[in-house]
Amino acid sequence: MKIGVIGATGKAGSKIVFEALDRGHQVTALVRNAKKAKTLFDSKVTIIEKDAFTITKQDLGNLDVVIDAFAVPMGKHLAYQHIDLAVHLIHLLRETSTPRILFILGAGSLQSDKGLFVEQLKQIPNSQDWIDTPESQAFELDFLRTVKNVNWVGVSPSQNFVDGPKTDYILGQDNVLFNEQQKSEVSTGTMAVAILDELETPTVHQARFTVCNK
Repeated sequence: MKIGVIGATGKAGSKIVFEALDRGHQVTALVRNAKKAKTLFDSKVTIIEKDAFTITKQDLGNLDVVIDAFAVPMGKHLAYQHIDLAVHLIHLLRETSTPRILFILGAGSLQSDKGLFVEQLKQIPNSQDWIDTPESQAFELDFLRTVKNVNWVGVSPSQNFVDGPKTDYILGQDNVLFNEQQKSEVSTGTMAVAILDELETPTVHQARFTVCNK
């Protein structure tokens, strides 16, 4: 499979690239910093250096799958760019079935026993410094749910999304997941495995799923 990863050098994106390479896929890294990508991946990937908002239909044309692992710096109040990029990518892929596009969303749009999780996050002291990211990614999912003519899928992490190795996982759809230890946490390694499993054997179409470390 030919897989393009936007934000390939980031926390989630880099784990996805390595997992895809381990499985024998061809990977294209769409990144702002080619030097960083070369340091991380050597010559194992094709590198396209450009701002995500300047990606064209031609950049995506020979790919089977595009993964949006784009991230913005916390606290910079640029979280609206998650929505803007989703709109840009969907615009490029209107009325197509290939490439399939996967969006990494936040946990804020998941439902908990107390309602939408982002509403709980707002109660945390000083949340105004970072709440725009989970809010924007919840709006991003709202937008994606209106899209019927693009082959998209979304994935949300658990409440805690941490850097770490892969492990067994549990899957869900729209509710916050907890494992047997009552932890709602997923590692970057586990997220990468769940994403590649879904891409290799598709089960979710124009909907969101969520992942938790087992």
